[in-house]
Amino acid sequence: MEAATIIFFLGMLILSVNAGAQEKLTREEKKEARKAQLAYNYHIIDSLLMTRKFVLEADWLRDKYGNQVNVPSGINFVRVDGENGVLQTGTSSGIGSNGVGGETAEGSVDNWRITKNFKNMNFTVEFHILSRIGNFQIFLTVNAENIANATISGNGPGKLTWSGHLNTLNNSTVFKGQNTY
Repeated sequence: MEAATIIFFLGMLILSVNAGAQEKLTREEKKEARKAQLAYNYHIIDSLLMTRKFVLEADWLRDKYGNQVNVPSGINFVRVDGENGVLQTGTSSGIGSNGVGGETAEGSVDNWRITKNFKNMNFTVEFHILSRIGNFQIFLTVNAENIANATISGNGPGKLTWSGHLNTLNNSTVFKGQNTY
């Protein structure tokens, strides 16, 4: 019986040593897999931006002073569909000129300029949305982890930043309210 116990503990010791060696290899493999995933994400995001067919679904809105508020992503978004764009803010109350508690500006996309940085795996996109309620300049940054920030400045002195993630038009769950005129 004592020999069986010693063999059992030796077997467990060998298994734990092997598990430690495999764990080290697994970490390296995980690091390589993450690197490959980020490169893949970078190319997917590149195609979304180049075709101009995406939605930034905002989880947070931040003002120029850094005050940040959590918002429903389905009604707070920046959508670009080719030559058309929509900026929308909203609240869960649904009270507002657009029917979802905020403002909706829909218009044409103009002055599109994209900068790619493969080394840092991020993009910077600058464009304008020309709508009936004003002209808005959008400065969008997005990285390969799909963390996106769009800082919007309009006719007035203030700026608002939408923070969230990019999604394809087909997979987006946003609801556009009535246009604000």
